[in-house]
Amino acid sequence: MAKSFRLENKKLLLIILGVLTLLLAMVAAVGITWYVLTSSNASTSPDTKPLFVSRDRGAVYEELKEPFVVNYNANGRARYLQVSVSLLGRDKKSMDALREHQPLLRNELVMLLSAQSFEAMLTAPGKEAVRVQATERVQEIARNLLGQPVVEQVLFTNFVLQ
Repeated sequence: MAKSFRLENKKLLLIILGVLTLLLAMVAAVGITWYVLTSSNASTSPDTKPLFVSRDRGAVYEELKEPFVVNYNANGRARYLQVSVSLLGRDKKSMDALREHQPLLRNELVMLLSAQSFEAMLTAPGKEAVRVQATERVQEIARNLLGQPVVEQVLFTNFVLQ
């Protein structure tokens, strides 16, 4: 009987140690997860910057209502681009003034989009390059018409290549 009592004590001790080890591992996992999540949100590396910098005035969005549709001839096949565009500015009065020139903006954006290579726009860097060109072109038009760039970013809210 004494021998079986020692064996049961050893089994009970192993079970208790196993449970304690499991609890310790769970606490460590929760602690590591919490540390990783809070440290990645709290600190950003100096070379990363947000896409849009917050300013005193809030963002003003102007959606160009009809999506742009452009056709291409790529490798002997008819290809199409459909892109929806929104303009991001900070001054509502200036954005309203620019709205009056929307036909000119649409024309310039269609010309810019149709001059692009279909293959280049299949890649993310190609799409970003076109977006940057569109932003520069819209800012140039706004500077010529209103004396200031008005638009901070041209945003592609839908981009479909077929």
